[in-house]
Amino acid sequence: METEVLHRSDIGGSVPVENVQALASKGLKEVPPRYLRATSELSEVWETESLEIPIIDMNKLAEDHPDHSDEIEKFHLACKEWGFFQLINHGISEEFIHQLKTETEEFFKLPLEEKKNYDQLPNSIEGYGQAFVVSEDQKLDWGDMLFLLAQPASQRNLRFWPKNPASFRATLDSYSSELVRILPFLLRAMAKNLGVSPDVLASMFEEGTQGIRLNFYPPCKQANEVMGLTPHSDATGLTLLTQLNDVDGLQIKKSGKWLPIKPLPRAFIVNVGDVIEIMSNGQYKSIEHRGVVHPEKERLSIAAFHSPNMQAKIGPLPDLAGKSGARYKTSTHEDYVRTVVASKLDGKSLLDQFRLSDA
Repeated sequence: METEVLHRSDIGGSVPVENVQALASKGLKEVPPRYLRATSELSEVWETESLEIPIIDMNKLAEDHPDHSDEIEKFHLACKEWGFFQLINHGISEEFIHQLKTETEEFFKLPLEEKKNYDQLPNSIEGYGQAFVVSEDQKLDWGDMLFLLAQPASQRNLRFWPKNPASFRATLDSYSSELVRILPFLLRAMAKNLGVSPDVLASMFEEGTQGIRLNFYPPCKQANEVMGLTPHSDATGLTLLTQLNDVDGLQIKKSGKWLPIKPLPRAFIVNVGDVIEIMSNGQYKSIEHRGVVHPEKERLSIAAFHSPNMQAKIGPLPDLAGKSGARYKTSTHEDYVRTVVASKLDGKSLLDQFRLSDA
């Protein structure tokens, strides 16, 4: 199982760093230099409000829906031209999302010493801390996270699953199961649009990995000089993001500028990851995105990352590679995971390592 690979101590993990929430609570007059970014890294932001990522209605993607043809074509263009979309009518209730929000807030409000019970262990990617810190001198993100490997459920390490709030484990379990319901629906629609067997693509993600990352971005008086989450594309297959409060911070790279995303109430923000770009042989693109912070308010979100199972090779699907030639290397899943864990976030540099130079 892929989770067994990710649990192994020889795969690697993140260098321990100071807790940002505790740092922010000290009332610092100036942010430590490791968090400050050069002006060139912050880049230009779109000023227009008319440019928005597509909205996909999950009900209309069903083959028996009268608007299916129009919606699945819209879905194809969203994956091909944007790599991001908002998913509505996904079947998860507003009440449940509110419960998830409340319990996530309660966890991050716990005393630091209690949260540290769930700290990442050496060479582990799971737990409370920061991810993708691979050296003592790289720039740090202004945010903390709790990362859990939630699927396959049989491989969970409950050492990292909070017991406080008391119902948090059960809530996260239910949330994980709901996402597992949604994932194959989207994958089958993708396969249909790509002209490959829906069963082939969906089966590659059966018993695959689902990583859930709970994000807390404290306010920062120098918000325009720090980064909540470094620009990157997701190394996994599909990501489903839930915005938990009314503080926005997600931005995607569009035509060389950063476009702020305004989440719809109760919608998932879904994005194509590097694995889907590779498997689609470049027809669908993973998009660079980043998180920014607010000068006065905290921001909360939950991202769920979905990857194929350990038996699946990471490479272009044969039916797609045979038409135009493979544009990406094929590797074992373990080798792919090793490369991901050893890399810091840096735009699409990870994907570039798998791109064939003559493609």
